[in-house]
Amino acid sequence: MQVKVSALDHIVINVSDVARTAEWYRKILGMEVKVFDPGHGKAKRTSLVFGDQKINVRPRDADKVEWFTADHEMAGSDDLCFLTSSTPDEVVAHLEANGVAIEEGPTKKQGARGTLLSVYCRDPDGSLIEISSYEQ
Repeated sequence: MQVKVSALDHIVINVSDVARTAEWYRKILGMEVKVFDPGHGKAKRTSLVFGDQKINVRPRDADKVEWFTADHEMAGSDDLCFLTSSTPDEVVAHLEANGVAIEEGPTKKQGARGTLLSVYCRDPDGSLIEISSYEQ
């Protein structure tokens, strides 16, 4: 039997400052910040919840025994694309109103299901954030 994945449940991003990152994703992308306790004396963890997915926010210097992760964790090395129901003009206006520099866009890009209208910015660590909607 061949294994075939059907969806993405969560990802982990490594960051320099968990609180600063969580607040940016809450304010700029409207994500819900949740803090949870994994138990067994481990440090509390922060997640960013949106739709049916979440992002676990890992301090880049977290103990790898305590928080099992990638071999080469580095803050600011992610490139993430998020879907929104907002228009590109609304995304631009929101980013500008919040003092977030626009790196590129609106521009057309190829998404998983067709043509995206995308606006690019960066999170507090410099990861590239693409905010997109599918072309109607």
